[in-house]
Amino acid sequence: MSKTRIAVAGAGYIGQAHMAAAQASPTVTLSAVVDPSPAAAETAAKAGVPLYGSLAELFAKDKPDGVVLATPNQLHVEHALQCIEAGLPQLLEKPIAPTCAEGERLVEMVAKTGAKVLIGHHRAHSPIMAKAKQVVDSGVLGRMVAVMGSATFLKPDHYYVDAPWRKEPGAGPILLNMIHEVHNLRMLCGDIVAVQAIASSAVRGFPVEDTVAINQQFANGALGVFLLSDTAACPKSWEQTSQENKAYPTYDDEDCYTITGTNGCLSIPTMRIKTYPRPEDRSWWKPFEVGVVGMVRDDPIKHQMEHFGAVVRGEAAPIVTALDGLKNLRITEAIVAAARTGSLVATA
Repeated sequence: MSKTRIAVAGAGYIGQAHMAAAQASPTVTLSAVVDPSPAAAETAAKAGVPLYGSLAELFAKDKPDGVVLATPNQLHVEHALQCIEAGLPQLLEKPIAPTCAEGERLVEMVAKTGAKVLIGHHRAHSPIMAKAKQVVDSGVLGRMVAVMGSATFLKPDHYYVDAPWRKEPGAGPILLNMIHEVHNLRMLCGDIVAVQAIASSAVRGFPVEDTVAINQQFANGALGVFLLSDTAACPKSWEQTSQENKAYPTYDDEDCYTITGTNGCLSIPTMRIKTYPRPEDRSWWKPFEVGVVGMVRDDPIKHQMEHFGAVVRGEAAPIVTALDGLKNLRITEAIVAAARTGSLVATA
């Protein structure tokens, strides 16, 4: 059987990760690169595929089976609509759009046309997350009570020198990093219906935040607390604990989420679990049974590409839909609003 032909638009860091996944896949193949920048020519040549300067040129000369859109955020909706018009399935990188208003327009078009759109929240394809969700859904933890989470890491000073726009409103860890965490939290704990937040820029002194304390209210009644910082010398973040992205050093003894229920708790990604052996006899004076849930670690980008191939071929529906992408963006924007106003902000 011939492989599914996938073109990648955007030859930056994440685009190159998608290219590598397509090239290594047993079911899909990289057919082309789309990028108008001069540097993209070397990337395409190294991959051994043709380079096109625009999606229109690609569609006219070498229409693929599907397209990965790893282009700049402000172009996401424009490029997504081009793919829909061309009748091509797409893997659209997060965020779905620069603003919720633009995201709503795209979601409406997806619903109207029935277009196949997978949003690139790649952690949704993590085997660790899949196992954690399986444990939560099994009921072994009891009724969900709360989640404690963190994304604390230290971005070096040159990160801001190299790209000064990162110091300004519209950047910052809420909009650049928290959207990943939002989807993870929604996968594990259900929809987030309201948020509160306090933001600080005390360490870096930039116009944009560097540290944020966030409260979440979930539709099922559970509550969450989350600490986000890009200036904290602390490895309690997904990248520094999951061991999925080999570019980051990792620490076997660290977690970034703890899900707590009425009968036990699960720490992620170490998957350490503590439960009461007799649910009818629960108490802080009683000992927990302590264990570790078996799981595997593997590259979620690889699994995402296999899933996208299945979506293109009509074998699967997107597990992260355009509506999911919009919900994640809406919650992220609500956190920004909550930090600015000091109020409880509904996410619906």
